[in-house]
Amino acid sequence: MVALLVAIFAFQLNASMLSPALTTMEHELNTSAASIALTQTIFFTAAALFSLFLPRMADLMGRKKILLGMLAATTIGCVISALAPNVTFLMIGRIFQGAAGPIVPMCLIMLHQRVTEDKQYTKLMAILTSVNGGIAGVDALLGGWLAGNWGFRAVFWVMAIIAAAAIILVFLFAEESTAAETPAMDWLGALFLVVAMGTLITAINEMQKLAAANWTYAIILIVISAASFIAFWQTEKRKKDPMVSTFYMKQRRTWGLLITTTLTMTGVFAVMNGIVPAIAQDPKFGTGLGADVVSFATLTPYALIGLAFGPVAGVLASKFGYLKVLRGGMIVTLAGVALGFFVAGHANVWGLVLVSVILGFSYAGTVNIMLNGLGIVLSPKDNEGYLPGLNAGAFNLGAGLSYVALYAAQNVVSQASGVTAGYTAAMMTGLILVVLGFAASFLIPRPGSNE
Repeated sequence: MVALLVAIFAFQLNASMLSPALTTMEHELNTSAASIALTQTIFFTAAALFSLFLPRMADLMGRKKILLGMLAATTIGCVISALAPNVTFLMIGRIFQGAAGPIVPMCLIMLHQRVTEDKQYTKLMAILTSVNGGIAGVDALLGGWLAGNWGFRAVFWVMAIIAAAAIILVFLFAEESTAAETPAMDWLGALFLVVAMGTLITAINEMQKLAAANWTYAIILIVISAASFIAFWQTEKRKKDPMVSTFYMKQRRTWGLLITTTLTMTGVFAVMNGIVPAIAQDPKFGTGLGADVVSFATLTPYALIGLAFGPVAGVLASKFGYLKVLRGGMIVTLAGVALGFFVAGHANVWGLVLVSVILGFSYAGTVNIMLNGLGIVLSPKDNEGYLPGLNAGAFNLGAGLSYVALYAAQNVVSQASGVTAGYTAAMMTGLILVVLGFAASFLIPRPGSNE
């Protein structure tokens, strides 16, 4: 359990510890903010793409072996980034670090192999997943302190040390496991799926620029993505041992969960990581907090409440079931975003703090954990890696779409009706998407029903 916890720490540090150090990186590498932002985009895109096939590869070749390889690549990436003389080498390092992307689903699968009693697994799964989200507010503060005192390279060295520690602990204490049957890896199917998702994510990243976006480029990428997915589907239909059976892709366990994850993530992610901090820092139409205070008022409460409530959600799920706890969390998430809609029009610090707290225990501490857990318990015994991998891709896809949808609504309405109306429009868009996610949750079958 400790080995898996440290492995998850290693991933989360790579994902969020750099946020407050981005400006420092820009100055120390003598580059532009856009170039530094691109390194972040490259990391998250790489993480999403690795998540699509590494869990299935681990089913076939050994989960401990692949997890060690992922951690080794992450450590190498951290060292490259720490030593990077320019932004090009930094990008190379971040691609290596993207191998950490599937660490959370991999650890949950390995835990499921070790703990076969459902109620005990549910409780431990919630602890692992809540730690993943719960340190996101604290490690950002540590990253800012390290960058401010010793420069951005110190942040990468800390990441490297934690990843190296995870390698040692996983090597010593984790147990090896594979799927019951281990045919050859379906590399052609994996290639088509990676191209489909990679071009789609790149298109979404371009669309996030809104008015400045190259829409022709984005449309071409979407066409390539659609063609690649069709090729993936046809390949999987013909393969004797496909990466993902079309039989499973047609089942509600697959598309019901992926639709719910994508819609919910799209509705919530940019609210907490974009709109709420923007309102907090807006000196005229918001609360005018300084950039150094915003994390304390918004992201830190959100993360810490999620960390504290996650184990409680696990206990509730072990008693009442994943789906009931998921829907209960989504109802409270709706209340939190609805409060955000009100606060956007009547900005005050305590209102923003309350929104952060509500979404902390409802989304970060409940919904996020249940969606991750369902990816594990809904997976068929003969292919335990495919659904957690696709679900991780759905989380990443939803995060990107969230900025497109909410910021598009904000920009269109603010130009016509003012900044405050733009904030409320973004919140309303998020609210509608979470409502759709809640409705989609009724498409998810009960674990064990084989639907």
